[in-house]
Amino acid sequence: MTGMGSWPRGWVAAAVLGLAAVTEASVRAAVVGLSPQTALGVCLLALAGTVPLGVLGPVAAAAAICAANVISLAAFHTLTVAALAAQLIALYALGRVGAQLPAAVLALPFLVLALAGPRPTTSEAGVLTILLAGLAPAAAWAGMAHRAHHDAVERDAARQAIATSLVDHTARGERARIARELHDVVAHHISMIAVQAETARLTTPGLSAAGAQRLSAIGGTARAGLTEMRRLLGVLREDTDGAAERQPQPGLAQLNDLLDDARDATRAGTRLILHGLPATLDPGVELAAYRIVQEALTNARRHAPGAAVDVELHYCDDALHLRIRDNGPGPPTAASVAGNGLLGMRERAAAVGGQLHTGPGPGGGFVVDALLPTKAEISR
Repeated sequence: MTGMGSWPRGWVAAAVLGLAAVTEASVRAAVVGLSPQTALGVCLLALAGTVPLGVLGPVAAAAAICAANVISLAAFHTLTVAALAAQLIALYALGRVGAQLPAAVLALPFLVLALAGPRPTTSEAGVLTILLAGLAPAAAWAGMAHRAHHDAVERDAARQAIATSLVDHTARGERARIARELHDVVAHHISMIAVQAETARLTTPGLSAAGAQRLSAIGGTARAGLTEMRRLLGVLREDTDGAAERQPQPGLAQLNDLLDDARDATRAGTRLILHGLPATLDPGVELAAYRIVQEALTNARRHAPGAAVDVELHYCDDALHLRIRDNGPGPPTAASVAGNGLLGMRERAAAVGGQLHTGPGPGGGFVVDALLPTKAEISR
């Protein structure tokens, strides 16, 4: 609320009070027998003590009304009831808009007039002065109390909104973590089941037709499971920001086991190549490196079955350079690039402050190239 005029029907209230004030002042002037000049001055002051409510802002209106009422009391020893009401409304409005100092200052003159007036104060003007001296501070305080309550309600609403947003953010992060773990762990093992079933069907000597059919069914079921899991991952990834809590699960110490499993599943060459002196890395960085290698091996089995894969670890002073390359037909299809696999690897690298690039290798095949800091740079 920025001004009296912005109140609903504020100008109507000011007009009604002004008309009532002029009428009351005219009647009093006629009863007392004031001269026409004095009566005109009293009526003008009555208007000045009410009309500003509808045309000026809170501070200007309160100051104008206060000045008119003080002059009316000091010079003519009269004050209309409408002007008194307008003064209380103006001081209340000041308190509501937060103008505490002007409200306190504009309430003081009436207290001074009440204390400085003649004793006993039995006249109507004296009674109105005392009444205004008591009610003016109360009106200002009521406005301040209303403002304080309104601010408190807004603060509570803001805190509630922040708490709701935090809960929602946490839930999105948890969904992203579940999606990534499902894709990296469960999908990895289901993919291995499909590859092993197909390999067994093609390489087992003397396999009966029924056995080959069963192995083919196992591979088909595994592939169907992968398809359904991808659909589930799409749902889980909706409306998530990719920020997930990292857990100290596998690390580079388990990399040999991962490569052994991949080698057994594909019957293809899978090598681990180390450069530099192995260093102790942040657990989050080790987990990210492990998951990137795991996903890269899964992609190689899916898009380049039978291709040899090299996993290279370059230990630098402040970073781990990770490269996984195969000698398959090249980059995966556009549909695969847009999937969850490459996105998950990029998220893993970004989560620890690293970078990841994918693309065709210099001599063919597909390369996953990641640069990870030795210490995670982005806190959870």
